[in-house]
Amino acid sequence: MNILFLISEVEDIIKTGGLADVGKALPLALAERGHKIKIVLPYYKQVAADFALADAMPKQSIHIHQQHYEFGVKQLSLHDLDVYLVDHPYFSENATPYSEDASSNAQRFAFFSLAALKIASELNFQPDLVHTHDWHTAIANYFVKSDFIARHAVIADDQFFAKSKTVITIHNAAFQGVCALSRVPILDDFSHSQVNTDNGYLNLLKTGISYADKVCPVSPTYAQEIKSMVGSHGIFDVINQAPYKVTGVLNGCDYTQWDPSNDPLIPHNFSLSNMTGKEKCKVALQKKSKLKALKTVPLFGMVCRATQQKGFAYLMPMLAELFEHKVQLVIMGTGDVSITAELKELAKQYPEQFAFIEAFSPEWAHLIEAGSDFFLMPSEFEPCGLNQMYSLAYGTLPVVRSVGGLADTVIDASDAEGNGFVFLDPSSEALLSCLRRVLLLTKEQPKLLQQMQTRAMQKRFTWQQAAKEYEQVYTS
Repeated sequence: MNILFLISEVEDIIKTGGLADVGKALPLALAERGHKIKIVLPYYKQVAADFALADAMPKQSIHIHQQHYEFGVKQLSLHDLDVYLVDHPYFSENATPYSEDASSNAQRFAFFSLAALKIASELNFQPDLVHTHDWHTAIANYFVKSDFIARHAVIADDQFFAKSKTVITIHNAAFQGVCALSRVPILDDFSHSQVNTDNGYLNLLKTGISYADKVCPVSPTYAQEIKSMVGSHGIFDVINQAPYKVTGVLNGCDYTQWDPSNDPLIPHNFSLSNMTGKEKCKVALQKKSKLKALKTVPLFGMVCRATQQKGFAYLMPMLAELFEHKVQLVIMGTGDVSITAELKELAKQYPEQFAFIEAFSPEWAHLIEAGSDFFLMPSEFEPCGLNQMYSLAYGTLPVVRSVGGLADTVIDASDAEGNGFVFLDPSSEALLSCLRRVLLLTKEQPKLLQQMQTRAMQKRFTWQQAAKEYEQVYTS
């Protein structure tokens, strides 16, 4: 199939989060299966600084509502995949990929989505599938499926996308691209009734879902959660207009970067056949965190953004009680100032048990994964999650709340196939009870923990499997 892949981040080119991992790994896995892929993303200021790229074609123009949008098109090759970049002041003059102004983002990415479709027509790359991701490119589904392109003569052949199908992957429905429609001039015309609005406010994600042929949340459980009023971040209404369109596809994990047997970012490599390196990594983590190198004390790690989504509302109130036990905890992250300030204060109160690193670095992240005995992910919601996959690969048993992708990847110790610890109730009490269960098992059933560790390290969530499942979605 010809697949046009529209996304706002691609790893090795521009990355602010996990979306970029998918932007690289999924197209590569699909290409391995014989599909023809063209990726389009913005030519951000940071990308222009890192890559001096030549023009791939003459400058392009789009005329809408007496507005004239002229843009350049750059090109690079990513592991033999063609990547085209939209060069416009919207992206080259903004210091970061995303503006703090929601209306600015909506206009920028609506223009980007339209420009990306124009690039495909100029390349004569007629897509069987247009695959969009999150609110940034969701509006492309509307452009493909409505009469917008024909009405505004965006491309010469207004039937170019007539046979194209559209798929949107929802990575995080909490972010929807909402702003006043009047602030998005590229859309503000008599097509108002064709995009999703509420009291004059445009919702890019809901619009993209409405016009998509298929909707793919990033895990099967998250696919069920977004159909409910409680777990959908408010999109359940548009999802339940056509629930048959929804198929959850679990993200894969890039094991070329997350393999303890050859990880260059950890001081000692290890594998199931020789786990001594993990014990040494624990000592290295304790020393780097300025905690005592105590081999028998359970060490919990956590790497995440400091946001409520990650479960800090459950974690913070019970830390004092947790520290009544012989435990150590290392957390690395940046984000909400109120959360990081409290973590810094707790680190001062419990200097022998708790270390907080207010930063993000791959070296720290890999060492925490390798050196911890257990990994904390008590998330309020987690569409897919990757750290639990990394933890399993490193024999670091995850402690998770049963939501989204965490529920699809971690099996509780009470199960014969257990590879971690799971709790459900969104409360500090439930988290503390789960952690005490971890401590009890550590003390009384060390052999069971070893068996769980073996099962964890043998488990794989590959992009090849994800690509097969997406292929089934495309075929349907």
